[in-house]
Amino acid sequence: MTAGLALDPKTSALLVMDYQVGIVESYANDQQALLGRMAHVIAAARQAKMAIIYVVVGFRPGYPEVSERNLSFSAIRQSSRFSPEDAAARIHPALAQQAGDIVVTKHRVSAFAGTDLDMILRATNIETMVLTGIATSGVILSTTRHAADADYRIVILRDCCTDRDAEVHRVLMDKVIPRQAAVIESAALLEALKG
Repeated sequence: MTAGLALDPKTSALLVMDYQVGIVESYANDQQALLGRMAHVIAAARQAKMAIIYVVVGFRPGYPEVSERNLSFSAIRQSSRFSPEDAAARIHPALAQQAGDIVVTKHRVSAFAGTDLDMILRATNIETMVLTGIATSGVILSTTRHAADADYRIVILRDCCTDRDAEVHRVLMDKVIPRQAAVIESAALLEALKG
């Protein structure tokens, strides 16, 4: 679905997920090109007055949100990453938030698990979520599954998502995610927002 995308900016939100300094540096392939595309998308969304929601990984001092039974996040706890003082946890400066943007802090892979994201989307009458993020096999897949079950319309910008494993990214974008979301290139969204 790339031609003829119909999108109402008033009932749509752009989710910029896990675009934090440390995550971009650790997981993103071709960082400069990815950040450039993402910056264009954010600028176009702002111009169209679309809601922009940044979703970031973060934890309180002492990591009370992290169970030792959670393999992924217990490793983060031991490394002291994503604490309030961690510079690598900040939103990447190439995509800096502005006044009016919303920031949702998550403590798990999905943007929904344990956050107020769903409340914010419903309170602001959002029906369509435009997802971008790092990594495809993490936040994109988990958030897509939850959003589909919650009856949101989902659009995913394929070239504004990335994964350490290019083959995993391809399989998810070509075979798995299209069952629940429209997967498009960012150029198609930019074109839709011009109208």
